[in-house]
Amino acid sequence: MTPMTNRERALAVLRYESYDRLPIVHFGYWGQTLQKWAAEGHISEALSRAVGDGNPADYELNELLGWDFNWQCMFYPNPGLVPRFETKVIKTFDDGSQHIMNGDGVILLQQPGAVSIPAEISHTLTDRASWEEHYKFRYAWSEDRVTKVGVLTDDTVTRFDDGGLDFLRDDKRDYLYGLHCGSLFGNIRNIIGVEGSSYMYCDDMELYKEIIDTNAEVCYRNTRYALETGATFDFGHFWEDICFKNGPLVIPSVFEELVGPHYGRITDLLAEYGIDIVSLDCDGMIDALVPTWIENGVNTMFPIEVGTWDASIAPWRETYGKRLLGVGGMNKNVFARDRAAVDAEIERLVELVELGGFIPCPDHRLPPGAEWDNIKYYCEKMRERFA
Repeated sequence: MTPMTNRERALAVLRYESYDRLPIVHFGYWGQTLQKWAAEGHISEALSRAVGDGNPADYELNELLGWDFNWQCMFYPNPGLVPRFETKVIKTFDDGSQHIMNGDGVILLQQPGAVSIPAEISHTLTDRASWEEHYKFRYAWSEDRVTKVGVLTDDTVTRFDDGGLDFLRDDKRDYLYGLHCGSLFGNIRNIIGVEGSSYMYCDDMELYKEIIDTNAEVCYRNTRYALETGATFDFGHFWEDICFKNGPLVIPSVFEELVGPHYGRITDLLAEYGIDIVSLDCDGMIDALVPTWIENGVNTMFPIEVGTWDASIAPWRETYGKRLLGVGGMNKNVFARDRAAVDAEIERLVELVELGGFIPCPDHRLPPGAEWDNIKYYCEKMRERFA
């Protein structure tokens, strides 16, 4: 077989076609991981600071470690609040911790040296009055939501935030390049909070639905505008993160009724432009929400966190058949162990790869415990095992 490009390989896997070898894919890194590798002498300080999903530094790191590409290589229109709230310190405590208002209007507890997600103290959006005064106008759509984050033309996509890297036409690039279609509930959860969204559903269903519909309209119009420019994309992508280790942070039946149709509207639009792969990033145990995604055109689950609940594409494939695809499902924690653990994980993946329509990828960004040499070893062995 004539050697394929990494883009051709990935598309072939996800379309159940023949390929010469499996692409070796990753999901990026935590900043602390890059800092550790710089301190250990594997990369320069400058490179550790420069790496971002799909940018030139990311590809330089791919070459050093052995990855083919980062699944998060995509164009990001802005579906969020415009303008964002001013980030400011509300209160400082004796121990150095602070209450800080972020760009979503949420008051967070920021503690010195903490690297975990900060605790939410309070939220600006709580009712109809706060929606009308502080948020509704921030969801107004304009072309700036797309053009201010990049310039899309008929033959290139230029990202301003990575120094002007040109993404060439689809017949020239050697990687998958996606269109980020936004977030239909995750961003709302970020703004209102899990508790707040639960109460709003019970206390003011009309407002709850209006917020969902307004947010979804911005996502739809961003996607339509990007597609209408003539720029080419290999897949669509959503971000949500609305599940934890025991299941969803939203009632599945409510999600299906109020959010599901918005996915369908956007995936129908993608299909009009020949985009048949639509991935969705949601951590946690997603099983109860998968039916809504599958029935509304979202066919590629990502990153399939192994976690304590052993997420895997295998049981989903038994339920939904070949229309459900997957990227992820590789236990990133083995990179903190040894080569024997890496070998065992690769062997575990063999049966899943043989199902077809599945590309192994670390099930989240690589944490500081990930050892440089273990990752290089993994990339080498994956090429050998899945040639």
